[in-house]
Amino acid sequence: MNQYTFKTKGHKNITSKHKTTLEFTTDKNITPKGDCIIGTNSETTLKKLPTNIKNKIQTDNTKITITLKTENHQDTIHGEGSSKLTLDHPTDMVCRKSNYTCNRTLIINADKAAKDINRELIKELQNNKELTITIQTK
Repeated sequence: MNQYTFKTKGHKNITSKHKTTLEFTTDKNITPKGDCIIGTNSETTLKKLPTNIKNKIQTDNTKITITLKTENHQDTIHGEGSSKLTLDHPTDMVCRKSNYTCNRTLIINADKAAKDINRELIKELQNNKELTITIQTK
């Protein structure tokens, strides 16, 4: 199993209402229109992920688990990798319930989108708390 952990920050405009995607971004400021974004000011990008993690994510049907942790709450997303993923977007990482791929996509066939994330965790993020994200590949 390969694992990589990084941090993002919450933001007062996180609404976490999107039905099909969830996003982490390096952007420091977001508007309420970005209803899929749950992490801002990310320490890393798809381009900067370690090679061993990228290789696994870019393999069809690789099982991927993403753990989200704030100070007091946690949630987990399960999805898959794909050989179609380029993992080269400079600012955004998107988890998708669908099998759509583009240069922003981190995982496909995710079992959760922004609207499905633990609401207590989201409340902490709305209060600018730190979010620790761990990507595990099997």
